[in-house]
Amino acid sequence: MIITVSGLPGSGTTTAARLLAQKTGMDMISSGEVFRKMAEERKMSLEDFGDLAEKNEEIDKKLDRSMIERAKKGTILEGRLTGHLLNNSEKEAYKIWLRAPLDVRINRIADREEIKDKDALKKRVVKREKSERKRYQQYYDIDLTDISIYDNIIDSEKNSPEEIVEMIIEGVRDETCQE
Repeated sequence: MIITVSGLPGSGTTTAARLLAQKTGMDMISSGEVFRKMAEERKMSLEDFGDLAEKNEEIDKKLDRSMIERAKKGTILEGRLTGHLLNNSEKEAYKIWLRAPLDVRINRIADREEIKDKDALKKRVVKREKSERKRYQQYYDIDLTDISIYDNIIDSEKNSPEEIVEMIIEGVRDETCQE
């Protein structure tokens, strides 16, 4: 089974995917971490690297090809686009979307990154989300706001990471029992 965990920044995808990997022993690959490494290799901020990716589609395509190639049974793929990428591939996956209101996500990011100016952070996050939606639409004809492709949509504001992982495991169990 391949499991994708997707959601907007601060929705808890990385936390849930890591906890799921620990609980199940599955491998976990984070597209956000890969993207951050690519930015670091170029000695660029995440925001500047995102701006560059808007102008150079090969950045996203290289990352996305890597994610699909690395997807195999027993893998958890975490990232904004992983559900859509696997949905458009020949690989079967159980696809999760985590959602949370913008203000909740901003508070989580601010806490994680120790950012005091939440208004400035909110502007950066909204800009980043707009940039990503534009790139994904342009490069893949994927509407990131279309969450109809997901097998399970989980509210990460109302559920703890542990509860989210249990919901994912239960959903996978139900899915595999139906096959």
